[in-house]
Amino acid sequence: MAAALFQSLPDALKSLRTRPLFVLREQVPPLLVVGQTPNAFRRIGLVQGGSFEGERLSGDVVSGNDWQAVRTDSCIKLDVRLVLRTTDGALIVMTYQCLRAGPPSIIEKLDKGEAVDPESYYFRMNPLFETSAPKYDWMNRIIAIGAGHRLPDGPIYSIFEVL
Repeated sequence: MAAALFQSLPDALKSLRTRPLFVLREQVPPLLVVGQTPNAFRRIGLVQGGSFEGERLSGDVVSGNDWQAVRTDSCIKLDVRLVLRTTDGALIVMTYQCLRAGPPSIIEKLDKGEAVDPESYYFRMNPLFETSAPKYDWMNRIIAIGAGHRLPDGPIYSIFEVL
C-alpha cells in the first residue's frame, strides 16, 4: 500500500531539490561544561566569530551560543542561535538545531578535538533565518538544511536552501 501511495504522488512530492546557500565556519573556544542536569548532560559553546560565504550572501558571524544536550545514545543535540552580518552590513538571525551522532569512539575523538572523517558520523542541521533587511527578505521565507563537520576550533557547515 505504501508503494502505491508513493507512486500516486505528483513528481513535485517525490523528492526534494536544493541549491547551495552558503558555507558557514564558526569559531568556538572550549565548551563550558554545566554537567548533568535533570534533562541532559549540558554543555554550552560561546560562538566568538566566524564567517559564511555563498553566491547570494557572505559575511561574518557576529556572535552566538550553542546549547548542547549530550544524550545517552551517542547523540548530541545542539540548539544554536547566531547573529550574522553580511558584507553589505545587513544583520541576519540564524537559529538551528543539529543532531551529531555516531559510534561512541568517534564522538569521543570529536570531543577531544581529534581529526575524524566527516563520513564516520552523522551531523545534520535545520536552520531558519530572520532579517529586517529588504535585500535579504527572501530568507525569512525559506527552509534550509545542512551537513556539518566538527573541527577542533569549531564546526563547518554546508547549508542548502530547500526549493
